[in-house]
Amino acid sequence: MNFEDKMARLNEIVKLLENDKLPLKESLDLYKEGAELSADCKKMLEDARLTVITMNGDKEDE
Repeated sequence: MNFEDKMARLNEIVKLLENDKLPLKESLDLYKEGAELSADCKKMLEDARLTVITMNGDKEDE
């Protein structure tokens, strides 16, 4: 799953969790999935940032 797909799923999960009518188990399962997706997206963004820094020859502040 690419970054955009993960973000779209994460947004779906947030909307589902905002509905207070979900059973506790389903809410916990969605929360766990969301936490994993969030961590994956954070890592993907960090990897992209490092790639840009490397491509710029470590001239991040310019």
